[in-house]
Amino acid sequence: MKTPARGYWCECWTEDLTSAEAPTLRASFDAYSAPQADRWVAVTLRTISPVLDADASDEAWTWLYDDRIETRRALLRCEPCTVTITHASIRITWAIRPVLFLPLAHRQGTELAACAGTFNPCATG
Repeated sequence: MKTPARGYWCECWTEDLTSAEAPTLRASFDAYSAPQADRWVAVTLRTISPVLDADASDEAWTWLYDDRIETRRALLRCEPCTVTITHASIRITWAIRPVLFLPLAHRQGTELAACAGTFNPCATG
């Protein structure tokens, strides 16, 4: 049997600041290193930056050029991190936290376990 693997659970949430609705999970990613985790955020920010308003674009590029190293250092210390930008009335938050990935005995290839569809993630405070 395989042993648990250390890694990082990464999520991207959006929240409409003009609505009372709860934030919505948009994407998740399992990273097996701090560089892989912060790279997921960096690639996403670079991808969406052309369509962001000026303030959100400034926030994105500030993180990419100035703050990304602090995120990486925190992840290497096994501390959870968030990166947040606000575009118009939408807050986008990437959350990264250290985890132990448990091997699943019945997982084959890239297929998820049958119970995966019943999992409903909820926002953490």
